[in-house]
Amino acid sequence: MFLPKTNIEQKLSKVRNSKVLSDEARMKEVYDILSNLDQEFDRIERNISSTNNTIYHNFNLDLLESSKIYHIEEIKQICIDYRLRFLDTKYFKGTIPAEALSKIKRLEKEHDLEIKAFKIIAPSKLFKLEDKDDPLLFAPIGNGYYYLIHQWGNDLHPLRKLLMWPFKSIVNLAFLVLLISFVTTILIPDGLFSKSSSNAQFWILFFFMFKCIASVVIFYGFAMGKNFNPAIWNSKYFNS
Repeated sequence: MFLPKTNIEQKLSKVRNSKVLSDEARMKEVYDILSNLDQEFDRIERNISSTNNTIYHNFNLDLLESSKIYHIEEIKQICIDYRLRFLDTKYFKGTIPAEALSKIKRLEKEHDLEIKAFKIIAPSKLFKLEDKDDPLLFAPIGNGYYYLIHQWGNDLHPLRKLLMWPFKSIVNLAFLVLLISFVTTILIPDGLFSKSSSNAQFWILFFFMFKCIASVVIFYGFAMGKNFNPAIWNSKYFNS
């Protein structure tokens, strides 16, 4: 004789039905929980999108993960290297994922406080900048320290740091222009401008190419209102 297989759903229903709580009361309890959760998320989203001058939060340092605490100088270095911005979340035009809201709520519960000020690291295109990848959401701790709450999105391009290297300083940009000018001059076929080639002719062509490329770079920089990474990492303005 074979024993019948156990239906876990039926067993679970039997346990539920043995409870005093009626279906109507159970649904009301679930509704209240979800309603309170929605209200909490709405409050957190308002805090994220609003202006707040909170300098720090009174976190319980014993409950914070030390690996997620960063100083402003470390944040600045990353922003300069990868041409990112570190701004208040009110300028952020991307979507804050539900996972980040849940982490904020859990953090508030653990530390018994309301987090009202947030900062975010992201590429310029993800901000609503005045005149006008991978966000990282922070909350200020104090004394220049910030706590990383959540990161989302796709990873930055692996070559982004290298591609943004010329924009770190005018020296880097000048070096790149010189390098491009030199390579371009080498690629010019011998005898294109004269029957014989010489060192003097090479350097004349190099100087000419340098002036052309530098002019384009300067025009683009002024026309687009571009600036170097150290000047824009925490700027809320588009033309910077």
